[in-house]
Amino acid sequence: MKRKVHQQRQAGSLKFFRSIHRVAAIYLFVVFIIISVTGLMLGWKKHSGGLLLPESVKGTSTDLKDWLPLDSLYRNACGILSDSVSAGLSCNLERIDIRKEHGMVKFVFADHFYGIQLDGATGQLLQIERRRSDIIEKFHDGSILDHLFGLRGEYFKLIYTSLTGLALLVLTITGFWIWYVPVRMRNKD
Repeated sequence: MKRKVHQQRQAGSLKFFRSIHRVAAIYLFVVFIIISVTGLMLGWKKHSGGLLLPESVKGTSTDLKDWLPLDSLYRNACGILSDSVSAGLSCNLERIDIRKEHGMVKFVFADHFYGIQLDGATGQLLQIERRRSDIIEKFHDGSILDHLFGLRGEYFKLIYTSLTGLALLVLTITGFWIWYVPVRMRNKD
C-alpha cells in the first residue's frame, strides 16, 4: 500500500515536471534556433572573408609618431561617413580601435552599423565597413530590441538573457527528472 502511494506521488511529480518541461521547451525552441544560428555565424565571423566581419586593411605606417591626432582622424571619419554613406547618420562613437600593427584606426559608430577604417598616418579612407557581425551579435544576445527602441541600459537584453538562462536551467532539471524517475521506478520493481 505504502509503495503504491509512493509510486503515485512519483507519477504525479513526473506529470508536473513534464508540463513544466513542455512549456520551457516551447519558449526555448525559437530562442535556441536564434542563439544557435547566430552563435555559429559569430564563431565563423573571422573566417567569412569579410562578409560578417570586415577585414582590417593595412595603412602606411605602424609608427604612432607618424600618425595624425585622433581628433583629426575622427573629423575625417565623420566627413567620409556623411559624404559616402549618408548625411543623416550620427557620428556618435561606440569605440575607436587603434590597430598599430596594421597602421590603421577604425571608428565604430554607436547608432548604426557602419565603421570607417582610416590610415593612421595619412587619414585616407581604407574601407567603409558594414558591420554585420554587430547586428548578428545583437540578435544573439537579445539587445537588438534595446537598439531599435533606443534603450541605453540594455534592459531587454537583461530580461531576455535572464529568462533564457532560467528556462534552460528549468529545462535541464525537468529533463533530468523526466529521465530519472522512470529509471528509478524500473529499478525498484
